[in-house]
Amino acid sequence: MSIFSVSAAKEKALAEKMEALNIRDEDLEESFIRSGGKGGQHVNKTSTCVYLKHIPTGIEVKCQQERSQSLNRYRARILLAGKIEQLIKGRESEAIQRIEKIRRQKRKRSKRAKEKMLAEKKLVSEKKKLRGRPAENNA
Repeated sequence: MSIFSVSAAKEKALAEKMEALNIRDEDLEESFIRSGGKGGQHVNKTSTCVYLKHIPTGIEVKCQQERSQSLNRYRARILLAGKIEQLIKGRESEAIQRIEKIRRQKRKRSKRAKEKMLAEKKLVSEKKKLRGRPAENNA
């Protein structure tokens, strides 16, 4: 029987990740808050927002993405594990690697690289111009 309303594989993956990061359920302070915003009467009547605090590190997470409390509990644990992983691993963490990759992609090209790229584009455009119909001679 699953604790959260997700597949057994996802729940197992979460348990393994938490174990690898040495996060125990005893170290978590969990409380439920009544969510607001979209979702209609159901959200206003039930406490679906989940607040998690990891006592040893003091990291706090709040999740109210879903209408279901059990799904929000699952998502909050994933967020918490990600934050703790980032704290422990620092530069090697997945989130930081992803941000660095985006930063490298958006970085301005060097002058030489830009000139090389433009020269290549010019060659391609010349090649495409030659594909057109030959100009007809009206003599």
